[in-house]
Amino acid sequence: MDSNIERRSTNGGSPREASPAAEDVDPESPFLRRNSSSGGRRRRAVGEASFNLRSHRPSFRQEMGHAAAETYLVTGLTLTLLRYLGIGYRWIVQLLALGCYALLLMPGFIQVGYYYFFSKHVHRSIIYGEQPRNRLDLYLPINSSAPKPVVAFVTGGAWIIGYKAWGSLLGKRLAERDVIVACIDYRNFPQGTMSDMIKDASQGISFVCNNIARYGGDPNRIHLMGQSAGAHIAACTLLDQAMKESKGENTSWSVTQIKTYFGLSGPYNLLDLVDHFHKRGLYRRIFLGIMEGEQSLQRYSPELTLQDQSVQLAISCLPQIILFHGTGDYSIPSISSESFANVLKSVGAQVKLVLYEGKTHTDLFLQDPLRGGRDELLEEIIAVIHAGDDVALASDATAPEARRLVPEWQLKLAREISPF
Repeated sequence: MDSNIERRSTNGGSPREASPAAEDVDPESPFLRRNSSSGGRRRRAVGEASFNLRSHRPSFRQEMGHAAAETYLVTGLTLTLLRYLGIGYRWIVQLLALGCYALLLMPGFIQVGYYYFFSKHVHRSIIYGEQPRNRLDLYLPINSSAPKPVVAFVTGGAWIIGYKAWGSLLGKRLAERDVIVACIDYRNFPQGTMSDMIKDASQGISFVCNNIARYGGDPNRIHLMGQSAGAHIAACTLLDQAMKESKGENTSWSVTQIKTYFGLSGPYNLLDLVDHFHKRGLYRRIFLGIMEGEQSLQRYSPELTLQDQSVQLAISCLPQIILFHGTGDYSIPSISSESFANVLKSVGAQVKLVLYEGKTHTDLFLQDPLRGGRDELLEEIIAVIHAGDDVALASDATAPEARRLVPEWQLKLAREISPF
């Protein structure tokens, strides 16, 4: 077995770090350089954070107005999407299964939703760009005594139903372990196509790199993570940025600011997955519309892009890459991550693949965290984030286990009927 591939049967992993500040920050400000002179500014920013947080929190009326605007936007997008879908047997079955799945997990969703809407440590819909979906949510740890490591997260949703709030469970869990999480929203199809999603993700990452110190984050410890379609968008964004930098283009953020890319259950070779997605209900016509035509599938396939000789300089810019996938994933087969890892290794990138035996597409991201106790994936991620920080690792070793949010029988039944 390749030394860079780890297979996990059911459990095993490791440990943990995040804080606050001003809401209205210019997303185009020059990104923070890694030099000693900025250290004082960062420390002052952390000290100012708790004062700025309360003074910039929106009122209840503003919150309700924003919620109404978001509901109107999502409803309009749904109606437009239905016109694209038509009345198809497969997507109707998937929709019914999704409704039952969500109902079974509702006890957990309600608790996480309460945290999302009412916790003073969650800052929702911070503007990072000019488009309607250019918003991100920040999840801040209770402890704000020192600059915290940061995870910029791009959520999944088959490129059509992604929304920043889908990352609230991950944000909650990581914030409890002293890590700041920024969940980046982006335009879904048909509001936007793949190039728009990459542009939005890049702007969101730029905001995090440039401004996270004002919220108590450490600009020298930023990690990028994506799940499912979000893993694909984040990988495309990272590679696109590396290619720009290798050509000497001026950019608002740098790949060197990203310490790790975590890819969870992602698709990295779209040419191999078109027929698979069609059978799963994401019809070829819609998928090609998302990806801007069949001629663009190679362009938006990170695995294929890396094999092009013209991007060799960009490869040296990439951070360490860690791919996670369940072998029981039938939405995006684990061979997707395995093949991507092999290509990354062949071109000299630093890569590690972790496979979880029998885990499905939703086990790693939803059922396991809702189960409480020791979450293997979370521990893997925290161990990487806190590597080299003896204080944080010691704290992780004694961290209490997460509380169960959903009864086991509901989790098992939800797993059986999951449309994912």
